[in-house]
Amino acid sequence: MLNIFKFTNSHMEKYRHIGCKLTPQRIAILEYLEGNTDHPSADDIYKAVSKKFTTMSIATVYTTLAVLKQKGAVIELTADPEKKHYDPTTAAHNHLICISCKRIVDFPGEHRLELSESASRNFTVLKSHLEVQGYCPDCTTTKNNKRG
Repeated sequence: MLNIFKFTNSHMEKYRHIGCKLTPQRIAILEYLEGNTDHPSADDIYKAVSKKFTTMSIATVYTTLAVLKQKGAVIELTADPEKKHYDPTTAAHNHLICISCKRIVDFPGEHRLELSESASRNFTVLKSHLEVQGYCPDCTTTKNNKRG
């Protein structure tokens, strides 16, 4: 059964600033990402949005994410070598990444790296992103329980 999405002017206006063609599928992907702090993968997005658009393909999700990344509307995280994750929060922030369960958590603030004098002389830093890897509270507890 094909689900019909009500494509309204308010949807168009809400995302017009991104500067890409706005199809009902793209709007559904944007709505799924809006305020999402789970850092979903393309598969996660596809599973959620395809419930509304049963005929949508995973290729549509990948194409949309590529466009959104190019337009600066999402950040692509590559900390997990098995799959890329996407972050709709494009303001400067950093990430804590659990090396056990792969959970990604935002942490705000600007944490600048001090570059050596020779590096700073030969390179102009425009932005930086810090990824801190370790164990989340759940995995730390599990790990500690296995030891005990």
